[in-house]
Amino acid sequence: MQGINREALAGTGLVVLYTLMISSADAITKFIAKGYAAPQLFAFSGAVVVALSWVSARMKRGQGQSLRTSCPRAMALRALLTVVGSVAFFQAFRLLPFAEVFVFIGLMPLFAGMLSGPVLGEHVRPMAWGALAAGFVGVLCLFPGGLASVTAGHLVALAACLCGALSLVLARYIGGYEKNSIAQVFYPNLALFLAMALALPFVYKPMPLSDLAWVGAYAGFLFAARWVSVVALRLLAAYAVTPLMNLQFVWMVILGAVFFGEVPGGHIYLGVAIVIGSGVFLVYDQMQPGGVPMPGWMRRPQFMRRAKSVR
Repeated sequence: MQGINREALAGTGLVVLYTLMISSADAITKFIAKGYAAPQLFAFSGAVVVALSWVSARMKRGQGQSLRTSCPRAMALRALLTVVGSVAFFQAFRLLPFAEVFVFIGLMPLFAGMLSGPVLGEHVRPMAWGALAAGFVGVLCLFPGGLASVTAGHLVALAACLCGALSLVLARYIGGYEKNSIAQVFYPNLALFLAMALALPFVYKPMPLSDLAWVGAYAGFLFAARWVSVVALRLLAAYAVTPLMNLQFVWMVILGAVFFGEVPGGHIYLGVAIVIGSGVFLVYDQMQPGGVPMPGWMRRPQFMRRAKSVR
């Protein structure tokens, strides 16, 4: 292991775990979307995640975990993006085949790479930009009918992934100022719960116990996945994390085939090979000694003081 960035290796393992958990949550979203409106899923699941976050913070107070944040404005923006992105993804799963949503998830590395410069001040090396471009070509291969077949569902999915990419970049920004990962799970889900609770009376439908159990499982997967993603984003650069998240496609194909009878065509697998290949290269680039220099904003005196205070 000499010469390899151990934090990057740990971050890679966490992202792989994240992809499995978030794909399971997405499958439940697609299942629930057939019979219920978005507020019904997100109001109930958001309440569960908020409760789990509060309990976790109480149990880990001695380890520096709490619901306090030193970046309230960035946290508020991330919470807003979570609300908009969650609803957009819900509609995308309702309108598009399960694996086809991955086409737009695959765009997230490009968006994150574009945003990490102005938001984080992270230097993206030319070879990494080449890998990002290759990933984008892979995404185009995933689109079965080409750009001429764009529908409302595709536009909604695009908006969802833009929100998701910026939310991930903000998670890394906040993680640079504080080690408090529970707060990054609590506040976005609190915003989601409050916003969806306001709309719930207008769309509510009685739910059998079996569907309530699915909502509970969704909340559990989501809580664990978001907590893991926040930790991973402290260990890997945003543009390296998001390409690795393309491993979701593997789980999405399996879940789509088993539960929804959706089998992708051969051209989709070609695109996935290109996308995942670019992600593997970016992780390798990150794992090399000196792979990503510390951003300028992390070297500022005020950051160093804040970092010490939250430890």
